[in-house]
Amino acid sequence: MKQIAQYQDGRLEIQEVPIPVPPPGGALVKVTRSVISIGTEKMKVEQAKMNLLQKAMARPDQVRKVLETAKNLGWKSALEKVRNRMETPTPLGYSAAGVIVELDKGNTRFRVGDRVACAGAECANHAEYIAMPDLLMSKIPDNVPDWMAAYSTVLSIALQAVRQGDAKLGEQVLVMGQGLIGLLVTGLLHANGVRVMALDLLPSKEKFSLAMGAERFVSSGSALYNEVRYWTNSYGVDKVYLCTGTQSNKPIEQAIEVMRDRGRLVIVGNTKTDLAWKTYYEKEVEVRYSRSYGPGRYDPAYEWGGSDYPIGYVRWTEQRNLDACLALMAAGKLNLKSITTNRVKFKDSLEIYQDLIKPNSTEIGVVLEYDNEEVFEGRENEHSAEEEMVSSEVHNPVKLVRPVEFLHVVGAGNFVKTMLLPHLQGKIPLGTVVNQTALSANHVKNKFGFKNASDQLDEIFKFGSNGALIIGTRHHLHAPIVCASLAKGMQIFVEKPLCLTEDELSQIDQLMQSGKGGSVMVGFNRRFAPLSVEMKKTLLLSPGPKSAVYRVMAGKLDPKHWYANYAESGGRILGEACHFLDYFCWLFESKPKRVFAQNAWPVEGVLDFPDTVTAQVEFENGSSGQLIYSAEGDSSYPKERITVFGAGVVCELDNYRYLEVYKNHSCRKIRGNSKGHPEQMDLWLSFLKGESAHPLPYQQSRQSMLLTFALLKSIQNGKSVEL
Repeated sequence: MKQIAQYQDGRLEIQEVPIPVPPPGGALVKVTRSVISIGTEKMKVEQAKMNLLQKAMARPDQVRKVLETAKNLGWKSALEKVRNRMETPTPLGYSAAGVIVELDKGNTRFRVGDRVACAGAECANHAEYIAMPDLLMSKIPDNVPDWMAAYSTVLSIALQAVRQGDAKLGEQVLVMGQGLIGLLVTGLLHANGVRVMALDLLPSKEKFSLAMGAERFVSSGSALYNEVRYWTNSYGVDKVYLCTGTQSNKPIEQAIEVMRDRGRLVIVGNTKTDLAWKTYYEKEVEVRYSRSYGPGRYDPAYEWGGSDYPIGYVRWTEQRNLDACLALMAAGKLNLKSITTNRVKFKDSLEIYQDLIKPNSTEIGVVLEYDNEEVFEGRENEHSAEEEMVSSEVHNPVKLVRPVEFLHVVGAGNFVKTMLLPHLQGKIPLGTVVNQTALSANHVKNKFGFKNASDQLDEIFKFGSNGALIIGTRHHLHAPIVCASLAKGMQIFVEKPLCLTEDELSQIDQLMQSGKGGSVMVGFNRRFAPLSVEMKKTLLLSPGPKSAVYRVMAGKLDPKHWYANYAESGGRILGEACHFLDYFCWLFESKPKRVFAQNAWPVEGVLDFPDTVTAQVEFENGSSGQLIYSAEGDSSYPKERITVFGAGVVCELDNYRYLEVYKNHSCRKIRGNSKGHPEQMDLWLSFLKGESAHPLPYQQSRQSMLLTFALLKSIQNGKSVEL
C-alpha cells in the first residue's frame, strides 16, 4: 500500500509500505477519504524545512529533551539520537474515513463492510490502509458521504473546544482565527444557537465565516474593540475561543480587552499565552485549554486498550464526540461544503503540501480521495495447515475404570448452589470448594458437607488426580481452569461456555489428546430435559431433514450485571446462545455446515456487543435451524419456545413446561417441569461412579462451540461462514 511519509529534513514522499494488521480489538480500514488539517500539518511541513537553529527555537521542549540526554548519556549519544530522529520518517494526517476490510477477533462492535470515521495521529494517517483501535472509530450514517465523514476528527477538536467554553444559547462569543478549526468552531456554535463574531487577519476568510454562521466578521485587529463594544452594548463578549497559531502575545491581549467581566477564554490553537496578571485578575477571567478531540486522548488504556469511560462519569469521550459530529452531519447542521476548497487525488497529494506553505495559499478544507481499485482479499494465515487442523477424533473416556474419589467445586455461586449441588449432595464424597472469598467458600462447605473450603484453586489438586471438578466461575476463567484440571487428569463439568476463543479451544483439544485420562462435560442441560428427549424420539420417526425455530426472549441485560462486562462473559451470544446452537446439533444429529447471522438491534451505547441476533444454521443432512435471540420484547412472552417441522409432524416446546405434538391430524399435549439440570447431573454422576459411559462426548461440545464462534464471525463479516 501507499502512505505519505515526512522526513525532518523537509522531504515528503509517497512510499510503498506493508499493509498493517488490525490492533487487538480493532480493525483494518481501507481509506476512501482523508482531510488535511491545514494548521497542524502546515506547521509540521514548515518546521521540517527549518534548519537546526530554527527547529530549536520552534520546539524548545525538544531542545530540553536533547540537553537531558546529553546530561545523562553524553553529547555523542545525544547527537546520535538527534541524527536518528532526523532520518526517521513520520506519518501525516489524523482524520479519515473508509471501509472496514478486516476485524480482529476481539472486536464485536463492527463488521466487515461498515463505513467508519477514523481518528488519531498515531493511526488515521494519509494512507491507503490504516489499522484502527476500536474506540477511535465511529459508524458513518447512511446519508453522510465519505468526504464529509472524513472531517469528523478535526470537527471533534472544534467540538471539544465548544464544550470547554460551555457557551449557552443566545450568548455572544468571539472566535479568533478562522482557519479550518476556527471555522468549525464557528459552525458548531451557530448550530448551538450561539451568536458568533469571527476575527481573522485575512479578509478572504469573511465569506467562509459567514457561510458557517458568523453574524459579524472583523479582519482588522485594531478595529476589534469598537466592533465588540457596539455589538454587545459595551458589555463585552461572554466567551473567546482562541483558534490562532502564533508566537505573538497580541491575541491574548486583545481577548482580555473585549471580554466581559467573569468571561471565559478557551485556548484551542498553539498560541503564545503570557497572561497579564492585573487585567485577568480584575475581570476574574476563567482560562481553559481545550485538549484535542475529547476525554480519552493520550490515554493508552482508552485509545489502544479499549477501556471506555462510563457515560455516567464522562459523558463525552473521543468516540462519543465522533458520533456527535456524524449526527450533526446527518442532520444537515453544518455547511462543510462551503469550506471544502479542494479535493485532490491521493497520488497528487504532495503537490498540495507544496502549495500549503506558500504565503498566498487560500486553502481551507482539503480532502484527499483514494481511488485505488485493489480489493483486499484477507490476510493469509501465517500458520501451517497442520497447525490449523484440529483432530476430529478428540473424545472423552468411554467409561471410567474406577470411580472418582472426590468431587470438588470452583465457583460455587447461586447457580451452582441451586441447580447443580442439590442433585449431587449425599451421592458422592465432596472434597474442596473454592470460592472468591474464604467466607463464601466456608458457607458452601458447611451447607453441602465439603471436607475443605478455600479461595485457592491449588487446594483442589492436593487431593490427587482421581477426582472430579465442577467449574461455575465467570466465563473468562473457564478455559484456564479446564486446562489446569485436564493436565491433572481430572473429570470436569464446566458450565457453558466451554471457552471464549478458538485458541483456548485448541489448548483444550491438545490436553484431551494427551492421554492423561481426563474428561470434559459442558453444561448443555437442555438436551437432557425430559420434554426434549420426548420430542426427539417423535422426530426420529419422521424421515428426512427437519426445520426448527428456536425463539429466546432473553430480556434486557442490566448494564451492572457481570454479563455486561465483555472481558468476563464474552457477551451474551457466546455465553448463552451457545446453548441453543448445541440444541440444534443434538436435535438433528448432524454436523453444522454453514451459518449466517446478523445483529437485530444496534450494537452501540451501553452494551457495545451483540445482544439481539438472528441466525440461520444449515446442517449436512439438510436440516436447518433458525435462532432468534432477543433482548427486545415483552416479559409476558415465554422465555424459550421451539417449533420443529418434519415430514408429517410438528412439535412445539413451550419453555420446557409444555410439549405439543401435531401428528395424524391431532394434537398430543405433554407436561414437564425441568430444563434438564437434574437429569444431566444424574447421568454425569453415573459416569463418575464408573457405571455408564460419558453422557456428552467432548466432540459434540466442541462442535457446538465452533458453531458459536462461526456465528460471531458471520456477524462481523456480514456474510455466511462455512464450518
